[in-house]
Amino acid sequence: MPSPIPTADDLIRNGYIRRRRAIGTMMALIMFACAALSVFVTTAIVVILVEESWMFFREVPILDFLTGTMWTPVFTDAQFGVLPLLVSTLQVAFLALLIAIPMGTVMAIYLSEYASTAVRETIKPALELLEAVPTVVYGYFALIVMTPFLQKFIPGLAGINLLVPSIILGIMILPYVVSVSEDAMRAVPNGLREGAYALGMSRWQVAFRVVLPGAMSGVTAAYILGMSRAVGETMVVAIAAGQNPNLTFDPREGAATITAYIVQMSLGDLPRGTLAYSTIFSTGLLLFVITLMFNIAGFYLRKRFREVY
Repeated sequence: MPSPIPTADDLIRNGYIRRRRAIGTMMALIMFACAALSVFVTTAIVVILVEESWMFFREVPILDFLTGTMWTPVFTDAQFGVLPLLVSTLQVAFLALLIAIPMGTVMAIYLSEYASTAVRETIKPALELLEAVPTVVYGYFALIVMTPFLQKFIPGLAGINLLVPSIILGIMILPYVVSVSEDAMRAVPNGLREGAYALGMSRWQVAFRVVLPGAMSGVTAAYILGMSRAVGETMVVAIAAGQNPNLTFDPREGAATITAYIVQMSLGDLPRGTLAYSTIFSTGLLLFVITLMFNIAGFYLRKRFREVY
C-alpha cells in the first residue's frame, strides 16, 4: 500500500520538530562547553600554582614555611615563615564573620518571616547594591573615614590596623549572607510554619526553632561563602591593614595578609624565576588550600544538615 502523500501541515510540523531538536542539541553543546571551560580554568589555576610553587618548596621545607614566625623573602637574610601572613588573614576573616553572621542571620530572618512583600522587595535589592561598590572604595573609606572615627573611642588603635578592615569586610560580605540565607529560609515549606503555629508557638519561636533549623544547610552555605569571600579579599586589607608582615593577635595593630602580600609582590619589581618571586605562588597556593578546606567543610555541613521536603 503506497504511503500517504504528506500535506503542507505535516511538512511544517516535521520542519518545526527538526528545528527544535537542532536547537536543543546546540544548547546542550553550548552548556557542556561552558561547564567544561569552568573545569579547565580551575584545573589550569591549580596546575600553575603547584608548578610555580614547586621550585619554592624544593628550597624551603614546608614545615618551616607553615611554622616560621618571620616573613622577609626580599631581605638579604631571607626568612620564609608564612605564619604572620596566615594569622593576619584568618584574624581578619574571623572578625568579619563575627559581624556578618549574627547581623546577616537576623536580617535574613526578618526578611523571611517578618517583613511584608513591599518591604522585602525594597530592602533586599538595596542591600545587594553593596556588592556593586568597588572594593577599593571600601578600602579608602576604612582608611580615611572609619579609622579616624574609631580612634576617638578605641585606645591604642593605630592608623593602619586590622580591626577597621575587618569591620568593613563584615559589611561587604553581609549581602552574601543575607541573600543566600533568606532564600534558604523562604524555601522551607509553609506546612512546617503552620504546624508550629497550630502548636501554639510564637512568631520568633517559629523563626528560630523551625525555620532556621530547616534551612540550616542553606544558611551554612551562606556562612561558608562569606568566609571564602573574606579570606580572599584583597584591596581593603591592602589599603587599610598595612603591608608589614607582623605576627600579632592584637587587631588594633597593622599587619599584612596573604592577599596584601601578593599585591605588594606582584608590582613587577621581582625578577621572574627567583625564590622571592615564587613566594607569590606559594602563598597563593596556601590561600587556595584554605578556601578549598572551607568549601569542603561547607559541603559536609550541607550534607549533614540537609533537609529533604
